[in-house]
Amino acid sequence: MENSKLKEIRASSVTVEVTDAATGVTVRRTLPIDYVETANGLRLIAEDSHGNPSELVFYSGFGLGKIRDLTGGGPDADPCGGHSGH
Repeated sequence: MENSKLKEIRASSVTVEVTDAATGVTVRRTLPIDYVETANGLRLIAEDSHGNPSELVFYSGFGLGKIRDLTGGGPDADPCGGHSGH
């Protein structure tokens, strides 16, 4: 599949690689975290220490722009030319 046609990335686990600042030791861990990425941003979905669902959402610039528009914070412009009332 070409990356240009890819609309969404989904996975049921993520692999995290970190390098300890003090020792320089690098470790990798595969974690049971659902991963969903679209043009709007990405969501990480897992359980907290009590087994309750928990999510982290990171919005892309594109996603933030859409949220601003939906909540009235975007530019006062008619993008499709059919709703200006003129």
